Amino acid sequence: MFEVFRTKIAIAGVALTLGGCAHFVPSTRVTPPTQPTQPTQPTQPAQPGVAAARAQAVQMQIFLDANHFRPGMVDGRLGEFFEKALALYNANHGQPADAPPDVSGIQPYTTYTVTAEDLGQVGVMATDHAEVAKQKSCPYTNLGDVMAERFHTTARFLAAINPTIDINQLQAGQALTVPNVPDPFDIGSLPKMHTSKRDPSLAGRSIKITVTTRILQVRDKDRTIASFPITPGSTDHPAPIGDWHIDEIATFPWFRYDEGVLERGERTEDFYNFPPGPRNPVGILWMQLDRPGDGIHGAPNAATIGRAGSHGCIRLANWDAALISKLVTVGTPVSIQ
Repeated sequence: MFEVFRTKIAIAGVALTLGGCAHFVPSTRVTPPTQPTQPTQPTQPAQPGVAAARAQAVQMQIFLDANHFRPGMVDGRLGEFFEKALALYNANHGQPADAPPDVSGIQPYTTYTVTAEDLGQVGVMATDHAEVAKQKSCPYTNLGDVMAERFHTTARFLAAINPTIDINQLQAGQALTVPNVPDPFDIGSLPKMHTSKRDPSLAGRSIKITVTTRILQVRDKDRTIASFPITPGSTDHPAPIGDWHIDEIATFPWFRYDEGVLERGERTEDFYNFPPGPRNPVGILWMQLDRPGDGIHGAPNAATIGRAGSHGCIRLANWDAALISKLVTVGTPVSIQ
């Protein structure tokens, strides 16, 4: 069955240096470019058999996504991270690793109507570092990316299930088909503030990161309650093996782009401060470990998770970063193995 589609945090004047990152929490929005009125027709619909198999795969991905054992992209492709998420979910429920879930009651797709707020998330990203530093935010650059991140998928998959629509040309009030994930990523609902309070109700939680499998587990005492695909550093900049804990948690961080820190671990005076936003190099979340320069954070491109390397930090898709920030707290132990 699973062979289908395998294919300076700055708060009130206090600054913390995080891996070349400077974090602050403004509320910003870039005016979107003018949208043409009528959508176009870029692709052809999938064949019925292919569409049915894809829909079944989407059902299984949605099942795991909803239960916080995140399978990576909800895109109808049952690959490596789906299998790992399924095995962890089944282990948590006393089932064989590859036991298929009952997804008969899950609708794979739903209809979503674009809002003015969605369009307000679209802006322009400069390519020159000095110009990025002058921007008010690091926004999405097209509506397809807004919709893809919201529904835990890819712009390419959205195009495949909306073959008669050019999503980037949609306007407020127009609709499209999207994966029926129960917890869409609503970037507008995230708090525009730095948060660092310890939640005593989460004191029993811990994080276990396995570098070789590229999986982060959230554990409650001796039980895994959530798992996420990650990028755990790289050969040149490996993740810090050992036992740590979370010192700070910040949403919508600023990023201090310092090539000396990123390439050699040396702080220099030649740097740029990149503003907050989903296309900020650390995405929408930074969780500082008690090791200078290292943390757990979001990503500007979810497609790189588990594939491209990072500069020693633990990187997640923005929608997974939003969830994990609710499951753990300041002081949570982090074991990187």
